Amino acid sequence: MSSPQQLELLEQFVRMCKQNPAILHQQSLGFFRDYLESLGATIPPPTAKGPGAEDSSKPDTEPASQQPKPSATPKQEPVEESSESEDEPEELVIELDDECVPADNDPPQPMGDDSMEVTDEMRDAAQEKRSEAMQAMSDGNREKAVEVFTEAILQNPQMASLYAKRASAYVKLRKPNAAILDCNRAIKLNPDSAQPYKWRGMAYRKLGEWQKAVKDLDMCCKLDFDEDAYTMAKEIRPKVQKIAERQREIERFREEKEKRARIKRVKKVRAEQERARKEEEERQAKMGGMGGGFPGGFPGGFPGGFPGGFPGGAAGGHNMPGFGMPGGMGGMGGMGGGMPGGGGGGGMPDMSEVLNDPDLLQAMQDPEVMLAFQEVQADPSKMGKYENNPKVQRVINKLSQRFGQGGAAGNATPKPDAREHTFAHDDVD
Repeated sequence: MSSPQQLELLEQFVRMCKQNPAILHQQSLGFFRDYLESLGATIPPPTAKGPGAEDSSKPDTEPASQQPKPSATPKQEPVEESSESEDEPEELVIELDDECVPADNDPPQPMGDDSMEVTDEMRDAAQEKRSEAMQAMSDGNREKAVEVFTEAILQNPQMASLYAKRASAYVKLRKPNAAILDCNRAIKLNPDSAQPYKWRGMAYRKLGEWQKAVKDLDMCCKLDFDEDAYTMAKEIRPKVQKIAERQREIERFREEKEKRARIKRVKKVRAEQERARKEEEERQAKMGGMGGGFPGGFPGGFPGGFPGGFPGGAAGGHNMPGFGMPGGMGGMGGMGGGMPGGGGGGGMPDMSEVLNDPDLLQAMQDPEVMLAFQEVQADPSKMGKYENNPKVQRVINKLSQRFGQGGAAGNATPKPDAREHTFAHDDVD
């Protein structure tokens, strides 16, 4: 248990460090500097020949064991950077040829109601109009052919061939969008007819949509071979192949880019995990190698004052020299300058278990818990103040579970066995 004189000296040392942080770079305080860095503190760099700083004019002949320890900041493992400067290949655009035309944006042509009931008289009228329109097509009067085909469609909107014929007239009138609209209706009415695919493929060819054109022209030849459709598909197929090859190139590039990005993410995560592991190992090594008190800076040992004694500590009503606990309170021996074995209750617990317990270490770094233990250390009667504090009680229960039931579990003082009795009387003697 620290005396007022020790606390005053500690307070003076802290004030001196605040006024002149350079003294922390003295070799004799290397252990204290490492301890501060293990808690996450940042030590200011030394000033040139400042008060308390090392004389830089001394020859650099000190043994390696006396050299100041380097900062415990782990080096970041280099992460291989993937090449992001490579540009993604652009999609191949085939220039339009003389056969291509601008898209027509006229209002949609009359399509009729294909759900209406068609009578025999209407069918006969539609056939007559169809013959008239075909004659207009033969005469080269395509505008009139479109008008007459429209009259036939309104008489019988369920006849797919009427839409296909009007689509052929639209293609020759260089109105590909109108032709595509008619072909879509014809395919809906009769998907097994080859003519709608032929004229829709030719309409796509007029718009320069090469892939769609080849697909429709191939479908036309599959349903019913057509020489014109086959010739046109053969003409534009090389363009489609070039586009497909460029598309595959773009897909491969994107896949490789995603693969590189995935590898980079994995390496970054592994580097972070390795860095965290090394930091934890160094922290555990520093915490395990510290003497003169429990982590958190308790001068003179772990705070005493647990009702009933700290587990594994000395029991009885005597002031035990070297145990750092008030008279009348059983507890754990002081840790300043070493950890003496406790009397009674089976001896001193192995504090390496505490140092290796991440829950206890984390709890002891909580300012509220540290303040509570310091206050109890100075005045054990303050223990009751923290009976309803879940943080402090959690640590007490954790220590009790670690070292047995004889510790800080309740207010009952453990019954000393014969060994404890002898130890107590030996101390009195």
